[in-house]
Order: sequence, then C-alpha cells, then structure tokens
Amino acid sequence: MKICRFNSNRVGVIEGDTVKDITNKLDLNPTWPLPPGDWVVSQLAAANSSDLLAGAKSLPLSDIRLDSPIANPGKIIGAPINYKAHIDEANADREINQGKTYTQLDEYGLFLKAGSSLIGPSEVIRPRFADRRTDHEVELAIVIGKTANRVSRENAFDYIYGYTVGLDITVRGKEFPGFRKSPDTYSVLGPWIVTADEIPDPDALDLWLSVNGQIKQKSNTRMMIFGVARLIEYASSFYTLHPGDVIMTGTPEGVGPIVPGDTLDVEVERVGKLAIKVGEVTA
Repeated sequence: MKICRFNSNRVGVIEGDTVKDITNKLDLNPTWPLPPGDWVVSQLAAANSSDLLAGAKSLPLSDIRLDSPIANPGKIIGAPINYKAHIDEANADREINQGKTYTQLDEYGLFLKAGSSLIGPSEVIRPRFADRRTDHEVELAIVIGKTANRVSRENAFDYIYGYTVGLDITVRGKEFPGFRKSPDTYSVLGPWIVTADEIPDPDALDLWLSVNGQIKQKSNTRMMIFGVARLIEYASSFYTLHPGDVIMTGTPEGVGPIVPGDTLDVEVERVGKLAIKVGEVTA
C-alpha cells in the first residue's frame, strides 16, 4: 500500500489517481501522556488493509494537498556518511568537511534532526541564512513499524513499516550536524509511505535529484556502506526505535547548494517522486 497524509489531518491510501480516505478507521485521540512514536503509524502497522479500505471514500489525487506522511516521528535519525563517493567529495570540499577527514560511518555515528524541521512535498523549503551555503541531500528513508531495541540485522526487516523519499537539507559550517540540519523545513518526507511488502530489496533502488531540471545526484542504494538492515541494527543499539521513527539512510555524491527560486525534483525507485520549491530566506 501507499499511505499518505493529506489536507493536514486526513490519512489515505493511494490507488492510481485516487486517494481512499481511511481517517475514520483510525483513533486520532490518544490519551495523555502520548505513547512514544507516531500514534497513527502504530495503528497502521497493526491494521488489516482490507479493513482499512472497506467503505473508504475516494478522492481525486489531483485535488488534495500532500503533507509529510508521518506527522509526529519520535526521532528523525540521519546517517551522515553512508556512501563512499560522498565521503570522497566531502573530504575534497572544505565547505563540507570544515577541516575534518571523514572515514567510516561507525566512527562518526548517527545524528538526530528536530521534529520541528519536518515538512511535506506541498510545502516550501526556506533557507535559514542568506549568507551561508545550504545543500540538498536526497535519501531513502526507513519508517519503523514496531518498537525495536538492540535488533540484529538478521531480524531488522521485521521492524520496518515502509519507506518514503527523504530530503536532508543541510547548512554547511562547523556546528554539529544535528544543529545544522534541524532548522524549520530542513527535513522533507513524501510523497507517501510505501509499505515494506512492496519493496523486496531496499538495498537496490535507484535514487536521483535534479535542481531546475539538471541532474545533480544519481546513484543506487546498493552503494550504501551500511545497508538498511545494518542501519537498523546500529541505530537500535543506541536508541529504542518506535513506530513512526524515521531513519534517513544517507545521501550519495553530488550534493550542492540550493537558493531561493530553485525547484527540486526527487525520486527513489519504487517508492515515489516529489517536487518541492525553495522559497525566500526565513525572516
């Protein structure tokens, strides 16, 4: 299934050019304190697809606004240097490396992005600083479906709900990655979640990004240093993962600056494509 969030407070299943509105099949009023993770994803992961779709109203896909498919991820986790070619370009670019020499992912660890940085494809990326370089980074994003703690890579796929397209927008500078990658609008997810059963091998997906029609990044997830299962094993060795948590799996080579007025087109094979604009610098 392709699960979307649309028009701010609705949940749907994409079927061709239509959206089946399944919002009324979900409990949207959890008691306080809220359980960890995303309350809706936890329900979707446990639901039967035929039950969700029974009697659902159909809407034209062209008439809706697509939001981030996850409203409230407990954690957005990033893998900073997970493609060898990106490590090479980072080490060759002083604005990226800031005097550091990057080696292997497990020597640098993962980082967290603020939930307040999250937007969907119908919104606009707004650079935070006019005088600092801000870069695009396309990524496959994993959506966790059930609580995971110290999971082995052999069992890691049992904990995946699905996959979505991710953009990890990044300010270049000396600050720690979690700080530079967490301004408002700097995490883009969409256009929907494709459930794990539809992606037999997430470690063999083409992904690409263009800026104003010019291809800037193009690779395949088989080039990742830590594959999907190993990333879940690694992340869950440090954090308990909850439904709706997101792991951005890292970006390939070709990262570069974006400026107001740019249009980014992004695609991950079998997952989806989105287009998003870069707006004016945040006042």
